[in-house]
Amino acid sequence: MSIRRARPARGFTLIELLVAIAILAVVAILSWRGLDQIVRGRNVISTSMAEERVFAQMFDQMRIDTRQAVSDDEAGSPAVAVDGGALQIVRAFAVPPGAAPRLQVVRYRVSDGRVVRYASPPLATIGELRRALRGGESSAWSALSMMQGVGSINARLYVPKVGWTSDMGEVRGQLNANNNGVKVPQLGNAPVPRAVTGLEVSVGAHALARPVTRVFLVGE
Repeated sequence: MSIRRARPARGFTLIELLVAIAILAVVAILSWRGLDQIVRGRNVISTSMAEERVFAQMFDQMRIDTRQAVSDDEAGSPAVAVDGGALQIVRAFAVPPGAAPRLQVVRYRVSDGRVVRYASPPLATIGELRRALRGGESSAWSALSMMQGVGSINARLYVPKVGWTSDMGEVRGQLNANNNGVKVPQLGNAPVPRAVTGLEVSVGAHALARPVTRVFLVGE
């Protein structure tokens, strides 16, 4: 009768355990880095999409204001102007059918890194319009923050026979020339041409490598 010797139980050596732990650590680090990059990429995409929505909303409002700009004759001055560090537009105020027409003065300013749209109450008389154009934004004006993190906002006006300019002297010169042209006998009742027919707005933000620029047609 033979007696079998029991084989000693074989476990992992310390070196094998250390190698396994090192491999798991490397895999964990690589997985964490991959996950971190995915999360960072998702955050960047989300931030970019949010900024694009803000830009789209702000420029869409500017487009509406510019399209609804009244004539220079109705405004008694250039309906679109760049003066006092603000973009100013005199626009038609939406009223119910059959109601008397109203005007509104809108200004875009940069305040504490924000683009703010100030809008006057509806104006019914020439006197109210002149006071709104000469004065600042009173408590009766509404103020809407359009975008944050803005470093600068620049605007240029397109003046026929002059081109793109931010010099209001050239704009007023074109306005005077248009008004003088009305005094010359013409066939029919041709409307007085606009002194400004185009608006270019450039917005620089801290999160952007370069400013974003849009061009709008005035009154169209």
